[in-house]
Amino acid sequence: MTTPSPADFAGQHITVAGLGVSGISAARALAGLGAHVTVVDGGDSEKQQAAARELEAEGITVRLGDGATLPAGTDLVVTSPGWKPDSPLFAAAAAAGVDVVGDVEIAWRLREAPSGQPAAAWLGVTGTNGKTTTVRMLASILAAEGLHTTAVGNIGTPIIDVVLGQGKDGERPYDVLAVELSSYQLHWAPSLRAHSAVVLNLAPDHLDWHGSMQAYAADKGRIYEGNTVACVYNVADKATEDLVREADVEEGCRAIGFTLGTPGPSQLGVVEGILVDRAFVENRQQQAQELAEVSDIAPGSGTPAPHNIANALAAAALARAFGVRPAAVRDGLRAFHPEAHRIQHVADREGVTYIDDSKATNTHAAEASLAAYEHIVWIAGGLAKGATFDELVQKSAARLRGVVLIGADRALIREALARHAPDVPVVDLDRTDTGAMSEAVREATRLAEPGDTVLLAPACASMDMFVNYNKRGEAFADAVGELTAPDH
Repeated sequence: MTTPSPADFAGQHITVAGLGVSGISAARALAGLGAHVTVVDGGDSEKQQAAARELEAEGITVRLGDGATLPAGTDLVVTSPGWKPDSPLFAAAAAAGVDVVGDVEIAWRLREAPSGQPAAAWLGVTGTNGKTTTVRMLASILAAEGLHTTAVGNIGTPIIDVVLGQGKDGERPYDVLAVELSSYQLHWAPSLRAHSAVVLNLAPDHLDWHGSMQAYAADKGRIYEGNTVACVYNVADKATEDLVREADVEEGCRAIGFTLGTPGPSQLGVVEGILVDRAFVENRQQQAQELAEVSDIAPGSGTPAPHNIANALAAAALARAFGVRPAAVRDGLRAFHPEAHRIQHVADREGVTYIDDSKATNTHAAEASLAAYEHIVWIAGGLAKGATFDELVQKSAARLRGVVLIGADRALIREALARHAPDVPVVDLDRTDTGAMSEAVREATRLAEPGDTVLLAPACASMDMFVNYNKRGEAFADAVGELTAPDH
């Protein structure tokens, strides 16, 4: 199949579903290629109206609210990730014989570098948790090798902008892209074929969108389809290995595992504080290659949490699949700095450590966060998104010094605590205003003893109280800052 060129979109009538970041990016990119673009969105807020005015000034048609239907004569629908597959717009497209794809699919079709050089390889990263950290680690390792690279996709940088922008103004085209892909994006990218890819883990999430855990896992597993060099899986999560077994890959593509234990052949793992490779060595039955020390992972931030060691191993596996030298793995991990609100050390007060993991928006992420500390006062709650909390509480109960609950669905966590950790003190804050975080931190401080960790790992989404998890984390940090001065 011939790779489409930008000229193939000229004159097409393309409908873009969604006026968010990826929708606006796709609309502008496609209009720039000469397509007739109409953006539709069921919302009609002031913010959306302002965005619509900007696009209309560029010659792009925008239809909001009740106008979010399929325009007559549409040749292709390009959807934003959040639109559900059962949306009436897509039913209308199916009835009209019109394909529906996402912006990742468009970027894949247009991936050839403008200079005529070979297209940049895509190294794909997905999973329920850890995607952004892993893809940023991967980009840091690739850069340490001297490769021209960047982290794109679900991380916040629209991949279509990067693909169409490469080589402009004399910039060197990319050698390789570190691509974070959500289950939504994978659902709408049927022809994507990565060089190598990883599914970090699988746990129930976004089931309201996918309809079932089976459908969610199947969309995650799409990242392995057509891989040419390596399908990387999590040895501790059999479901990820099952997805590799089910994938239709290129001849010679290998299954590569990563583990926090001693690695077997064709695996990366940890031996006495050293990250080692038994996959990309000449004699993997008898040889192992040292890559880095565990202390090289975000140096200066204390002992890395187990799930971040796993993320580093996954990133290293993808980099090694692309031929990166061991020294670049070490140097890239040393140069990597975690983003805010991901197990971020905020302060030490009176012998108590305060950790912000506001990014832990589901039970799987919160479980990993809770497992990183011995004695915890846990701040949790928010929008549960259909989650249940019994398993999380069961696994973490022995570590809990106390719990402070906030948010709309806190009763679900309180009930799980009553069933599985009845002796743990619980403070239930019956308020959902943003100021509740200050009270939560004060109550957590009251419950904490020297040597404890006050951990914000909500296991829930933030939108009941905050604009996003970033604002929730900032509120936590501000509340910690309101406490007494730090130890000297």
